[in-house]
Amino acid sequence: MQEATVKEFLVGSKIAVPGKMTSAFLALQLFVGEFDYVVVPFDRIFDAVKAGRADAGLIIHEGQLTYVQSGFEKVVDLGESWKRETGLPLPLGGNVIRKDIPSAIRHDLSEIIRESIDYGLANRDEAVRNSLAYARGMSTKLTSKFIGMYVNEFTRDYGEVGRAAIRKFLTHARAKGYIDAPIELEFVE
Repeated sequence: MQEATVKEFLVGSKIAVPGKMTSAFLALQLFVGEFDYVVVPFDRIFDAVKAGRADAGLIIHEGQLTYVQSGFEKVVDLGESWKRETGLPLPLGGNVIRKDIPSAIRHDLSEIIRESIDYGLANRDEAVRNSLAYARGMSTKLTSKFIGMYVNEFTRDYGEVGRAAIRKFLTHARAKGYIDAPIELEFVE
């Protein structure tokens, strides 16, 4: 399906979304503009579409890997579309901290998170085994792939590409009117 046709379909559909305050919702707004939606817990999106409460679903987390086995097909991959448009990865999620917390504490917390990610990367098999209890029926291989989507070098350190992606994503959203407040990004180093 051509991108213009996909947008027309989505604009004319009710879309089950995992929340209005998610980066996925913002990415869909940037792709489609205004659309009709119903907020559904992320793990109930498939059920909402199957039950006819929505025509399409904005899937996140493991749904990105399990939609085919659940009987669905992809209409658009927002990450691929964003990458084609901007040349940058689509930033989804993120760790944030209030700016009024002292700089030294923000730095220490950032280091603790980085050390945790380093440990997970260095002990991948153990991390996957421990995660299987929360994997909602995913196989070990699929669980490993899912973890790799969220625990990787970008989560360890955004780098210049990641920072540029976040800036572009948020400033684009602000320019389109989806974010009311001015964007004042500060990355904890």
